[in-house]
Amino acid sequence: MENDQNESELLNTYFTNGAEVEVSSDEEGFRGAWYEGTVIRPISKKLRRNDDEDDKKLRVLVEYKTLMADKKGTRRLKETLSLVQLRPRPPPERRRIFNVSEEVDAYHNEGWWEGVVMEVLGDSGGRKYSVFFRGTRDQLDFDESQLRTHREWANGKWTPPLEQGEEDEDEVEETLASTDIKPSNDAAENFSEGSLVEVSSDEEGFEGAWFTATVVKLLDNGNYLIEYQNLRNDDDTAFLQEEADRLYVRPRPPDIGPFKSFKVLEEVDALYNDGWWVGVVSKVLKGQRYRVQFKGNNEELEFNHADLRLHLDWINGKWVTPSQALK
Repeated sequence: MENDQNESELLNTYFTNGAEVEVSSDEEGFRGAWYEGTVIRPISKKLRRNDDEDDKKLRVLVEYKTLMADKKGTRRLKETLSLVQLRPRPPPERRRIFNVSEEVDAYHNEGWWEGVVMEVLGDSGGRKYSVFFRGTRDQLDFDESQLRTHREWANGKWTPPLEQGEEDEDEVEETLASTDIKPSNDAAENFSEGSLVEVSSDEEGFEGAWFTATVVKLLDNGNYLIEYQNLRNDDDTAFLQEEADRLYVRPRPPDIGPFKSFKVLEEVDALYNDGWWVGVVSKVLKGQRYRVQFKGNNEELEFNHADLRLHLDWINGKWVTPSQALK
């Protein structure tokens, strides 16, 4: 009974409907990886006295964010999982420098894989890391933005612990100052092949949205051939590739630490239709949900806390808050 009570507390605290989670797997070839997902609902089951202990465990239906149920990639995979396979999604971290022999999680093949930094490559303008994976004995190179501190989740706590407290505007500005990316006249120095970037569009209906992409190569005219991470081509056979004007390409915004909550009238980016759209928090709801009003069309939608981020502007090679931009 005590175990059932503990599982019920976990379910009600961390794995409620709509909660952002990460999912582990015991299948061969996937051990040590965590995949992002969303809790759809708990699964109820009438139990008999002679049921196996594993059948008595609470289970939830989860939809993966990056794993697909079909080859065309049109339907996200859904699975019924026990709570031991789930953990909350770690809050975003500040951008940081990793050291040799440090344990990290590397984003690879749609999931986060545990590894060890073996070598620091490049300089501060384009730092990469060579990471060794014990399970597969592979060693691969990653951009700084594809790594995070490796943490374990146990008894409702992260080890090593996350930074506590909500940052005020001064702390945010201090963090941004430490993560400035200096402008350059040479586009190739800014975005090398394989860099994760965000791309905007001036097409009608897409103004103000930024879409995550990877730089495939630098073109002779100074623009980039990019491949979107979430947008598919017309045949739905692969992720969309297209030429992007260098003026519409920017770095991914830095991680500036977790926010306990957003405030009414605070400017945010909301993850919607596979892109980040600029809006303003119009109402704070229960359960870390918010109503966001979008600029331009006055549409208002509800979002989970995990699908929002603080809005930042990329100006003259630096990230600034809206208040800084007005100074």
